[in-house]
Amino acid sequence: MKFVNFFSNIAMPLMIIIIILYGVIERKKVFDIFLDGAKEGLGIVLNIFPTLVGLFVAIGALRSSGIIDLIVNFLTPAFNILDFPSEILPLAIIRPISGSASIAVATDIMKSFGVDSNIGLIASVIMGSTETTVYTIAVYTSSVGIKKTRFVLWAALIADFVGIITSILVCRFLS
Repeated sequence: MKFVNFFSNIAMPLMIIIIILYGVIERKKVFDIFLDGAKEGLGIVLNIFPTLVGLFVAIGALRSSGIIDLIVNFLTPAFNILDFPSEILPLAIIRPISGSASIAVATDIMKSFGVDSNIGLIASVIMGSTETTVYTIAVYTSSVGIKKTRFVLWAALIADFVGIITSILVCRFLS
């Protein structure tokens, strides 16, 4: 365990030293290349900034309006019939939209049910096997100027749905 801690502490400085040494050996102007990359990164940030602001405002409005609770209350009877744990439903709805909101929901699940409970395990597996789809698509497509994202969105949401269902099935099978 001490080796893992030691390696994790030196990983980033070691990577920076390796990059600098490689640049010196290849006779490259490392700092100039770094500055060019920083300028390009700043340009990308400026391109995607309006998309991120819109996405964050929409997520904030969605969370504070109570729509998620309304959807959960509406869907709970149907999911109880399917033997789907309704405690996971808020996480399943929020996860494709917002990473920080889904972390908050998962943390609440862990506090309420415990990390070793079946619900806690399912929440953990969902967090690890799904993606913040809407955010990822918004960032990547806006950074390269893609306007038509309809099919990408559907494919990614289907993948999230499959990840959530598989998480539940795997946790049930293993517990």
